[in-house]
Amino acid sequence: MNNFHELWLLSSLALIFILMMFVPNWLMFTIDLFLGVAAGTIVFFILNPHVTLQPTFNIPLYSIVFGFSLSAGYIFSISNWKSLKELERQKAEEKFLALEALAGSIAHEMRNPLSQIRHNLDEVLHELPQNSTEKNIVSVPASAIEVMNKRLSQAQMAVNRGLHVITMTLGNFRNTEVLKEELICLSAVTVTRKALEEYGYATEQEKHLIHLWPGEDFLFLGDENNYVLVLYNLLVNAIHALHAVPGGRIDISLQRGETVNRIIVRDNGPGISPKILSKIFAPFFTSGKKGGTGLGLAFCQRVMHSVNGEITCKSVEGSYTEFTLEFPLLDLAAINKFESKLYEEYAPIFAGKKLLLAGIPSEYAPLLRRQLSPLKIGLDDADDSDKALAMIGANGYSIVLANATLPPSGAEKLAKCIKNKGLDIPVVVCSSATNTAIETIKGVDALISMPPALPELLCALKSSLEMVRDTLKESLSGKTVLVADDLDFNRRVIKLMLSKLEITILEATNGLEALNILNTQACDLLIIDLRMPVLDGFDTAKRIRSSPSSYREIPILGLSGNLDNATLRMAKESGINDSLIKPLKVKPFLQKVSSMLKISQPG
Repeated sequence: MNNFHELWLLSSLALIFILMMFVPNWLMFTIDLFLGVAAGTIVFFILNPHVTLQPTFNIPLYSIVFGFSLSAGYIFSISNWKSLKELERQKAEEKFLALEALAGSIAHEMRNPLSQIRHNLDEVLHELPQNSTEKNIVSVPASAIEVMNKRLSQAQMAVNRGLHVITMTLGNFRNTEVLKEELICLSAVTVTRKALEEYGYATEQEKHLIHLWPGEDFLFLGDENNYVLVLYNLLVNAIHALHAVPGGRIDISLQRGETVNRIIVRDNGPGISPKILSKIFAPFFTSGKKGGTGLGLAFCQRVMHSVNGEITCKSVEGSYTEFTLEFPLLDLAAINKFESKLYEEYAPIFAGKKLLLAGIPSEYAPLLRRQLSPLKIGLDDADDSDKALAMIGANGYSIVLANATLPPSGAEKLAKCIKNKGLDIPVVVCSSATNTAIETIKGVDALISMPPALPELLCALKSSLEMVRDTLKESLSGKTVLVADDLDFNRRVIKLMLSKLEITILEATNGLEALNILNTQACDLLIIDLRMPVLDGFDTAKRIRSSPSSYREIPILGLSGNLDNATLRMAKESGINDSLIKPLKVKPFLQKVSSMLKISQPG
């Protein structure tokens, strides 16, 4: 209508440029441009059917300028689109960090009261008679004792579940970045069994849903905390899916392969539809689960990628869901190095010790002997409990490894007979049955599943030996331990754990008080809460390690309600030798204290 006036030409080029800015997708831009020009042309001919067009501008030059506008607009729009994406990413990251900080704060505040509840439940259960046949029951009916024990056990399970939910919530916000040099060799069987033992089951029925098929153990490079959280996420989803499924079960199997090793988690639940299956690893995506954050499977994927592994999912609606964790193979040199280091670490502990193998099945006995032979530990065999008791009385064994079904009455009866004789000899039980729990076999020190993984076997034997009362007193008696925590209850719990081992315990409510005590009194160990007012554990450790004092090399054990990778790294950089998560468990705590009192150099 303006016969291609120069101003119209310039405005049309500008509008094409603007269109490109708003529609960065090349295909959509082309469609939009074509439709717009076509619509404009049709309207023009409808309104002005007899107008003759006489363009007077330089068409070739205009075409060049038109092409340049398209190219420049496209480049500009891509740059603008990337800027918007980066802004979105930054906002998502800020949101994630804010949620992480909030989750950490809530977890820290919740762990302390839950820890107190759990400790008080432990104390009440300890004081209650364990069965209705004990003679000291006077005014309380036997049935009431049974009910109280049952209800207290259920309360303990509820508290453990609450602590487990906190761990899961914090874990899914955890930064999965672990330096390559910080990755360690992990036994697939050992870490999987450990995860299943420590999982916060809501009911006893949940525990019986899970069946582990160890197959042949393998080693992989990874971070134990991250792997455990991956397995927890898969179990949470599977258990949730099985709530309405009669005969539901979860099978966890290990497979060694020629190119990759696998851990497979399969449930016979309702399955996942193909539409949802393609989205399950996306952050913040959730479906069919009330209260879900949509972060669990995204976390699992990040963890697997961080160790050069992969996680995949197969599912058939109405039939099953199967997650597969794939780990790269370790070369033989790395495996040999790991095992050599393991034997080197454990050899001093087993030096001069004698071990009795009681009723070990013939298919496992050669493997056990092969695993233990590098330790140069004395090994003898007994076929039944009567022979075992006779040999224990005559030969003075340091530890017994007994089959759960040791004839004639089982390993539990053997452990009871040993204690009735007044002998402080730990009994470690091995079982080839799935779902066997330490709680089901009374009076024993540890339980391992057969066939045993080497790290699991050595760790169970070591921890049992270290918990022998004479051994504990020998390493702890006469020592002075300084406990720094801002909560009086936490200090009381630690004092109670150490009270029967002839240890002198000093107390401080913050890091500054701890430093003042160290300046005036010699201490053998500092146990300190990492997050306290006035002066926290990190800064206290830094001051200790940097000062030219007599206590500069004191072993430091850090305690925290949130031990993520960042916290552990900060603790290490501060000079803290080792850390434990709260609430504390008696056995691991005493083992850690015992081993740390032997440290003469800072971490």
